[in-house]
Amino acid sequence: MSSKSLADIYSHLPDQPSETTLERADYVARHWSADVPGPLKPGTEEHKRAVAQMFRDTFNPYKPSVIDWPKLDPETLHRITSLPIWDIAVQTEGKARLRMAAYAAIIDDPDMKDALSRNAWEENRHKEVLSKLVEAYGIPMAPEPPYIEPKDTEWAYLVTGFSECVDSFFAFGLFALADRAGLFPPELIETFEPVMQEECRHILLFANWLAWHRATMPLWRRPWFEARVFAVWVFLAYERMGLARSIDADGKEHTQDNNFTVSGAKDVANTDVDPVELMELCLEENDRRFAGYDLRLLRPTTMPNLVRTGLKVIRAVRRLKGRQVPA
Repeated sequence: MSSKSLADIYSHLPDQPSETTLERADYVARHWSADVPGPLKPGTEEHKRAVAQMFRDTFNPYKPSVIDWPKLDPETLHRITSLPIWDIAVQTEGKARLRMAAYAAIIDDPDMKDALSRNAWEENRHKEVLSKLVEAYGIPMAPEPPYIEPKDTEWAYLVTGFSECVDSFFAFGLFALADRAGLFPPELIETFEPVMQEECRHILLFANWLAWHRATMPLWRRPWFEARVFAVWVFLAYERMGLARSIDADGKEHTQDNNFTVSGAKDVANTDVDPVELMELCLEENDRRFAGYDLRLLRPTTMPNLVRTGLKVIRAVRRLKGRQVPA
């Protein structure tokens, strides 16, 4: 689908939809099942069409331009503006939109082209939401870098897709942590809830695209592709252990922590967070957000499996040390 037709879809949505319309859109965005019987095997037409249909049917028509940002008390405002995530969050969405659009442009299959084009459009909407929040609350930002179309579109798309699988998994838990602790007003939590669920849809799409791509590529390409996937994981591990730096117009250097999962958790909870409790919450929220989608569609498994393994190791170590393990 072209960017023009996507814009047409958006322009026909009501500026101020009713509460019933919003509730219906939210439900539809979280629940979907294919109307075809039997398994959805990656590489088949049934699987590919179901993936594309899922992404079309679960579109949520919220508009960043009409979000009514709630007024915050000084303490809450300080907590939000001091979170070390906004620069990277805005820039990540800007890069994601460009990389996904670039990859969608080279795909021949019309169903997958449509799904990835929509994904790129939604990434741009995420950037709009974050930009509106930054503007509304006067959050200081490092300058945005130029967004340059990637030369290696497949590599860029793989990096973006796997990055979202990692970041969304932990973001689900951190978002729930902030909600349960009552650290942000319910209105703000409600405003960002559609964005969080949209990330779930995005990584659901990526996991099924990846399986479809592997199943349909020639066998001689598989070794090189799997080597690239491994290289992406190595790159992401290195990136998240490092620091992002940028220089503003006044020549001042801004340092941003790419590995903000743990540091972000401490900022959100305003206290030290037990890693076992955080990992369990991430697993719980990950399962909850995927629960409404057709179980025949694949889910991202790398981060959940790594975290479950990590939990077993931590618990075993704590037992050896005689420490109490959270239930």
